[in-house]
Amino acid sequence: MSAVASRNVTSRFSAEEWKVRCDLAAAYRLIAHYRMDDVVYTHLSARVPGEPSHFLLNPYGLRFDEITASSLVKVDLDGRLVDDPLSLGMNPAGFTIHSAIIGARPDVGSVVHTHTPAGIAVSCQKHGLLPLNQWALQFYGHIGSHPYEGIALDLDERERLIAALGTYPVLILQNHGLLTVGASVAQAFKLMYNLERSCQAQVQALAGGAELVFPSEAVMRKTAAQYWDGADKYDQGGEHDIAWQSYLRLLTKLGEDYDR
Repeated sequence: MSAVASRNVTSRFSAEEWKVRCDLAAAYRLIAHYRMDDVVYTHLSARVPGEPSHFLLNPYGLRFDEITASSLVKVDLDGRLVDDPLSLGMNPAGFTIHSAIIGARPDVGSVVHTHTPAGIAVSCQKHGLLPLNQWALQFYGHIGSHPYEGIALDLDERERLIAALGTYPVLILQNHGLLTVGASVAQAFKLMYNLERSCQAQVQALAGGAELVFPSEAVMRKTAAQYWDGADKYDQGGEHDIAWQSYLRLLTKLGEDYDR
């Protein structure tokens, strides 16, 4: 994109909104890079800074590796499209899930939802995510579960979805997939990355057939507290967020043009 074209695009948005748009587009590209996408299905969202009733969502029909900051759809909590630059609309199930959480949780700046083989496998297991390893222990005592009700097209499911999530940062959608929330796009993405790896490790450990070793209850609680009481708890994805900056450098190295 030329410098003139770039200025024309970014002038449509405040600096704060453009930053969130770039972060969200980057998260879409990262989900695709790590093979956590599902063609054009599933969805990530971010609240628009200064516009608490508006959030950003993927244009319905684009692969995650095609999404850019300027192509994101802006929608309000009633489902009205505020900005739809490609006239593609939005995934209706995505609206149901994300409008529920954005509307009910003012502390949430971003929501990530995935369908992956490992995530779906764990969502089908009655015991859910097991506290088997250091990745999984991050979520010990911090994860909710929501029974499957079919494709999320019924708006009345939102009340039950929110009740299941409560104040947790993570929700397992039974027989469906995974969901994480964060104060920022960076935090929601990083939680999903670790949650996905936790599910992969669990599926492989169970497939081995050997007796499993669990840490003690005291160690489980200690490890979870070490994660959530640490300085990274409410990382906002800024220049001091070393993990998020490393992800952005990866996208630059890969030549991903998400920030346009």
